[in-house]
Amino acid sequence: MSLRLGDTAPNFKAQTTLGEIDLYEYLGDGWGVLFSHPADFTPVCTTELGRTAQLQDEFAKRNAKVLAVSVDPLDSHKSWINDINETQHCDVQYPIIADPEKKVAELYDMIHPNASATHTVRSVFIIGPDKKIKLTLTYPASTGRNFLEILRVLDSLQLTADYQVATPADWKEGEDVIVTGAVKTEDIPARFPKGHKIVKPYLRTTPQPNR
Repeated sequence: MSLRLGDTAPNFKAQTTLGEIDLYEYLGDGWGVLFSHPADFTPVCTTELGRTAQLQDEFAKRNAKVLAVSVDPLDSHKSWINDINETQHCDVQYPIIADPEKKVAELYDMIHPNASATHTVRSVFIIGPDKKIKLTLTYPASTGRNFLEILRVLDSLQLTADYQVATPADWKEGEDVIVTGAVKTEDIPARFPKGHKIVKPYLRTTPQPNR
């Protein structure tokens, strides 16, 4: 059964490169980014894990913890990290889950048989502090993910969780946002004192409220 937005993220315990973790305990009251990889010692995955390591401080600024998962065993992961650090000029400090029995992969429906019967696709799950699934992404094995986009989505999710706004196409931190339909036009000045623009009755914008 595939997970959908708003579903509770299944909890699990697993062995990782940083020891055994319980997902909920690891995330605490913060955000989580769980992403899967088809296999160790593969070129695209190596660049992805390296890029994530380079952005560790950016995830930390957003109170988000990352953790990767591959169906290869722990010894393989630990050896692979040396290659990642060497080739991507980084220092992987986040956990990589060893999932040789595919328990996590099955919980999160990461194996798509028509793509591969044994390896996980490139799945991404953003998990909120309430342990609900806030975003899912699925990439084929041949396409590396854009981790700046994952950070952008985190910014949007955190903003829209606190204010009655939505973010438009290609929005980036600091740009104007959309006032949701739940806010009446006459109530906008009180809620968003920085000003607003009415493009259409259903399309009202305002400066980002938390900047």
